[in-house]
Amino acid sequence: MLQTQSMHEVDLPIYERYGLFDRNVPRYTRYPTALHFAEEISDGLTEQWLRQLPIDEPVSIYLHIPFCRRVCWFCACATQGVSKTQSIQQYLATLHLEIDHVIAASPGPLPLSRVHLGGGTPTLLSATDIHQLFDHLDQGFRRQDQSECSIEIDPNEIDSSRMHALVERGLNRVSLGVQDFDPHVQALIGRTQSFEITQEAVELARLHGIQSVNVDMLYGLPEQTEARLLASVDQLIDLHPDRIALYGYAHVPWMAKRQVMIPEAALPNTRARFHLAQKARHQLIQAGYVGIGIDHFAKPTDGLARAQQRHQLRRNFQGYTDDQAETLIGLGASAISRFKQGYRQNETKPSAYRDKVQAGQFPTRRGHRFAGEDRTRAALIEQLLCEFAIDHRTTAPDLDLPVVTASIGQILREFPDLVDATPYGLAIHPEARPLTRMIAASLDRYAIASTAHSTAI
Repeated sequence: MLQTQSMHEVDLPIYERYGLFDRNVPRYTRYPTALHFAEEISDGLTEQWLRQLPIDEPVSIYLHIPFCRRVCWFCACATQGVSKTQSIQQYLATLHLEIDHVIAASPGPLPLSRVHLGGGTPTLLSATDIHQLFDHLDQGFRRQDQSECSIEIDPNEIDSSRMHALVERGLNRVSLGVQDFDPHVQALIGRTQSFEITQEAVELARLHGIQSVNVDMLYGLPEQTEARLLASVDQLIDLHPDRIALYGYAHVPWMAKRQVMIPEAALPNTRARFHLAQKARHQLIQAGYVGIGIDHFAKPTDGLARAQQRHQLRRNFQGYTDDQAETLIGLGASAISRFKQGYRQNETKPSAYRDKVQAGQFPTRRGHRFAGEDRTRAALIEQLLCEFAIDHRTTAPDLDLPVVTASIGQILREFPDLVDATPYGLAIHPEARPLTRMIAASLDRYAIASTAHSTAI
């Protein structure tokens, strides 16, 4: 049986047989994926979903700042380079206006579970910008003592003034992008960032009382050898972050044009990517981190590790989270909102976003209204990605139990040597967890275009 072997002793043929090295599948940070969003979500429907929010049920807020001082070649996020402060100020004025629109459509001051500033580089905002942005939020949302406030930091774009302003407004978690510390690899991905600069940013956060520090790393980068990656992981461990996201680099130049700057011939193949991922994972586990889902790690005392122990781990477009709020309101260009009824996404281009907001409209571009088996399948896929299992006892009472039962049976038939039946569902063998996204894809009822997603590794 596959589960009698350790991860490093598993023969590759079992992965080859299931196509792990050849297939592209979604990362399933949401279901259905954004590729299946359509122009069916109107302003009226957006307003209706907002008005139907329960007044006492916490919601989360995501604020997107789509600007960077430098545009990294590896990045596939909806961002653009900016050199003028005026562009940022114009965008922030529109963002304030959108917040006002959302507040006006909401049933009243809603309690906040989380606030996250992402990008782009949200630390491009000045201390004054930060205070004004939170002033607008606080007009229509009620932050609670246990509310989390987090931000994505470019270590090259942070100082004491901005950090102090963020902490004054409730910041208690920071996320730093690193990708790789090796100067040669950094040059190939257009991301120059020394270990010392990153260390200073971490120390600045700790000095201001930040108790949770997250760092993002990538494997599968150009000319990233085992020695280079493991040396970077050693440096990362020296920073003592509370959480680590170890993502596989998604090379999708047909979607992110800036990635054409990366020499494709220098990228490791899928088997080499697998080897890099497993070596880095082993090094992090040896350092005392707990594996969280398919690509995260955390100290045992961190909220993600506790959520995993309590079977409360969740997944959203930022990755793994312990946020239990069902509603996420996305604000800013390209931001995605999740409601009980479905998803909606804002206009992706800042100019189109600005025009709609300034015209008094919600800047909705597209979305998806849940129908049929969507919510049930979304819950099952999330369970697989978070628990490596399906347990029908933990599915919500309003989900379709026959679909749950049929899905469990389908997976047991299609992957008999990767999963085991349990009294209440199924569990993926520990050594088969690299195939989790592919197992989840078997429950996807929407077309999965091979060119639209990144490799399964």
